[in-house]
Amino acid sequence: MNRELRLSARANPLLVALRRLARDPVAYRRSGEVWLEGEHLCAAAAARGLPVRHALLSESGWAQAPLRELSRHAARTAIVSDALFAELSALESPAAIGFVLPLPPAPPPDPALPTVVLDRLQDAGNVGSILRSAAALGVLQALALKGTAALWSPKVLRAGMGAHFALRLVEGLSEDEALALALPLVGTSPHASALLPQAPLPRPAAWLLGHEGQGASVRLLASCVATVCIPQPGGGESLNVAAAAAICFYEAVRRQEAATADAPVAGSAQ
Repeated sequence: MNRELRLSARANPLLVALRRLARDPVAYRRSGEVWLEGEHLCAAAAARGLPVRHALLSESGWAQAPLRELSRHAARTAIVSDALFAELSALESPAAIGFVLPLPPAPPPDPALPTVVLDRLQDAGNVGSILRSAAALGVLQALALKGTAALWSPKVLRAGMGAHFALRLVEGLSEDEALALALPLVGTSPHASALLPQAPLPRPAAWLLGHEGQGASVRLLASCVATVCIPQPGGGESLNVAAAAAICFYEAVRRQEAATADAPVAGSAQ
C-alpha cells in the first residue's frame, strides 16, 4: 500500500540522497537507485510496470489529480514544498513529480539483437537522443564503452524520454568486450567512400558511433564489415552524431520493410 508523508526539513535523508542523485551523473552507480524527473518519464516507467520505491511530489503537484494518481505506483510518496522540489530539479521550469527506481540489473550483451555501440560519446543529450531513436527504430540493445556519458544519469534519461525502459542497456564495456560480440560492426564516417543508401548492411548488425570530435577508435573501425557515409547534398562538414544515428537506424528499417514487401507470398504463382 502506498504511504504518504510530508517532508519539510532540507536535511531529511531522502532529500539529501535525491539531491545527490539529481546532481551527480554517476551517483546511481554507488546508490543503486535512479532518479526520474517529470510526468512523462514517471508515466513511462509506470506503464512498463517497473518497481518504484519513492514518488516525490511538490505541493502544487499533489494538488493535481493525475499526478496524485501516478504517484500510486510507488511504494511510498513524499510531498514537499515547491521550493524544496526545485532544489532537486535540473530544469528551468521544475517538474512537479519524480520517481526513485532501483537501478535495473545490467544484463550481459546479447549477440542476436540489433545493437548500437557507443564509443566514448561525451554529450549526455546526444546519448539520450540516440537511445530514443534506437527504441523507436528497432534497435533493441545499446552497449556503452568506457568513457561514454553515464546511461542512467538524469540528463541522459531526460533526453531518452523513456527509451531506457525499452532497451537492453549495458555500459562500462571495453573494446575487447565489444569485439567479442560476434555481431558485425557497421561504422559511420564522413570520409567513407561507401554511401549509406547503397552500402550492403548486415542484419542484425551493431552500429558503431564514436566520440563527437574524434570519432570511433581506429581499432573498432578496422573491425567493421562496412564503414558508411551519409550523403549531404546541402554541404557541411558532418552531421551531429545523434542525427546521423537516427538516419542510419531508419535506413535499416527501410530496407527491412522493402525486403518484406518484395518477398514472395507463400503459395503464390512463380
